[in-house]
Amino acid sequence: MEQSYDAILLVSFGGPEAVDEVLPFLANVLRGRNVPPERMRTVAQHYELFGGVSPINEQNRKLIAALQKELDEMGPRLPIYWGNRNWHPLLADTLRQMRDDGIRRALAFVTSAYSSYSGCRQYRENIEQARAEVGDDAPQVEKLRAFYNHPGFIEPNIEHLTAALAQIPEARRAATEIAFTAHSIPLSMAVACEYEAQLLETCRLVAAGAGHERWRLVFQSRSGSPQQPWLEPDICAYLRELKVRGTRDVVVAPVGFISDHMEIIYDLDTQARQLAAEIGLNMIRAATVGTHPTFIKLIRELIRERIEPHTIRRALGTRGVSHDVCPADCCLNTSQVQRPMSNVQKIS
Repeated sequence: MEQSYDAILLVSFGGPEAVDEVLPFLANVLRGRNVPPERMRTVAQHYELFGGVSPINEQNRKLIAALQKELDEMGPRLPIYWGNRNWHPLLADTLRQMRDDGIRRALAFVTSAYSSYSGCRQYRENIEQARAEVGDDAPQVEKLRAFYNHPGFIEPNIEHLTAALAQIPEARRAATEIAFTAHSIPLSMAVACEYEAQLLETCRLVAAGAGHERWRLVFQSRSGSPQQPWLEPDICAYLRELKVRGTRDVVVAPVGFISDHMEIIYDLDTQARQLAAEIGLNMIRAATVGTHPTFIKLIRELIRERIEPHTIRRALGTRGVSHDVCPADCCLNTSQVQRPMSNVQKIS
């Protein structure tokens, strides 16, 4: 196997792992943005409900362990490093360690399946900012492609959706609604990227694979100025709508995320579930892909694509394979009123 890279860099959002880390973490997330202190305090309370610990860090450790095992057994035998946008291990610190270890060129796997400013371009900016901080001898880092329509992402989501539907009594299953959820973003940002179109493709593929036609893409975790329009409908508003329509059962499938981090355990498992119970709607939540073996093989496949030029590049649906090198105007942040506050809780 011809190798032109000498490491893998997992890039994620980061999150606190103790109560006293919550506010410093949020200060990092919101640096340079005009966010009222009371908003930061509200978000801090979400973390405090869970002892100040975001699940994302432990989930990333498990993902790295599973991927390292896959690479060690199947190749390419590359070390995996981990750097975050907003909390330890921070990207600049990780790149310094990589430089000191002799790493010159790495492939970055970002824990986001879709293309948007927050989910793609901003991570690329973060990497370049960290490289500039490290200096001229910082490793080169190239991001792997978006994988929202890759079979290795779609198939585990089909499996988890099917398992969730199986929890609905058979006599009511056909009438069950599926609410596919993803992080909302400002409309001004959405028009500059393919985020919503990619999400809809994922939803179609997963619903078809599960053999269920009653679904809708909805959004969660919206924050920011009420005057700024964001992608809708919100999951809680949609649950109320379903109740008014006489729906008895809903499966919530968070296909916009790859693991059960804070936005899942608070926004869905706490907030949305509490609302569903209050209005008498039976809500089942499907699992995210996490460390599903098929998903781990997907990451290895993306790595092999870049190392072995003749590797078959797989994608389902009609949108085809995503680009490796993003165009200069890809996923621009066109929001002028306020930097996206989706980052207050995003992937945390």
